[in-house]
Amino acid sequence: MNQPKTSGKKAFRAAILHLLDDPGYELSPMPAEVEYFEDGILLVEDGYVTACGSASEMLEKLPDDCELQVFPDQLIIPGMIDTHIHYPQTDMIAAYGEQLLQWLEIYTFPTEKQFSDPIHAREVAEAFLDELMRNGTTTACVFGTVHPESVDAFFEAAEARNLRMIAGKVMMDRNCPEYLQDTPETGYQQSKALIEKWHGRGRLSYAVTPRFAPTSSPEQLSKAGQLLEEYPDVYLHTHVAENRDEVAWVRELFPASRSYLDVYHQHGLLKPRSVMAHCIHLDEADKQCMAETGAAASFCPTSNLFIGSGLFDLMDVKAHGVRVGMGTDVGAGSSFSLLQTANEAYKVTQLRGNKLSPFQMLYLATLGGAKSLYLDDRIGNFAPGKEADFVVLNPAATPLLARRIQHCQTIAELLFVLIMLGDDRVVAQTRIMGL
Repeated sequence: MNQPKTSGKKAFRAAILHLLDDPGYELSPMPAEVEYFEDGILLVEDGYVTACGSASEMLEKLPDDCELQVFPDQLIIPGMIDTHIHYPQTDMIAAYGEQLLQWLEIYTFPTEKQFSDPIHAREVAEAFLDELMRNGTTTACVFGTVHPESVDAFFEAAEARNLRMIAGKVMMDRNCPEYLQDTPETGYQQSKALIEKWHGRGRLSYAVTPRFAPTSSPEQLSKAGQLLEEYPDVYLHTHVAENRDEVAWVRELFPASRSYLDVYHQHGLLKPRSVMAHCIHLDEADKQCMAETGAAASFCPTSNLFIGSGLFDLMDVKAHGVRVGMGTDVGAGSSFSLLQTANEAYKVTQLRGNKLSPFQMLYLATLGGAKSLYLDDRIGNFAPGKEADFVVLNPAATPLLARRIQHCQTIAELLFVLIMLGDDRVVAQTRIMGL
């Protein structure tokens, strides 16, 4: 019996599928942007991809000190990327019957009150990260709460797992319960201290996080802009144009702004690494502004359907040149699974009168998400030099899947079936930098 080798060189053999670029929407037999090896090998050294190719070509070239792990009848894809999610809302997922503004008052704010307790925050952070990894998500852009303790707890748990994560403290100084309010100055100072402590530490990045325009005064939004000027490589993470009542409220609160998005633009919050969740009710000027500033949209179809917000126009937003990733938006989203989220994205696109190919759905969950977060030089596919976060999928994980895949003729069909019928049960393993 061969003993496991201790070298940092590892090879993983299975079917392998990843994207080299945006494959578009049409289901051609095999777009040039898709790379698929029916019997492939992913070669990893010290946590980074060194090669990916067919087993027939790579087996003879494997280093003598390389450990080979084989996953028969499994499919390896890159680790999935969730561009918008709230870890404090883990315990209120599947809350009944409200739309956005009422949902915040009834469910969200009381739940987030508990995160002043670092012990509670750490327990939820651990459960949250367990769920992400169980669902094959290896990177996420994550809301904390207004409490600095919530961010410390999250980053401590993420650092212990060596995860590439982005998170931040919510800034919120009005139109919310007093127990969740900060001030423009305390929000700035607490965020600044957290940036100094966590941003760029290991695989962690910080996001300046005003919840949404209605809960921040102009003074606080200006302070958020000041943080982006002082720390130009941090992220900005917020919500925009999710719900029509919300849009109308912003118009009342900021009468000098041309649009909801313009509120953020006027305060210097739109730039590369600005992640704007939802973006459903934008006009042409808004989309052009996002493209010109380099801000990204997070498409959250499960959440948008669950709380009745509307149908995101993926093709139109991308046609304007806006970067788009996909978000589960738990807890308004009802699943941690990006496979299930892609399932809903397909349906939303159908309701818009368009079709979404399975390769485009995988792109949104992997390389498209990485591009929207400006991390495509590090994650998103298996190009040499990328961090080796990947997921091993079992296409026969349920009796129905096992029966259905017997009739799949192509990898496109297999992938589509996995997205339509799959969930956390198809995730056999989630590997972080090869481990």
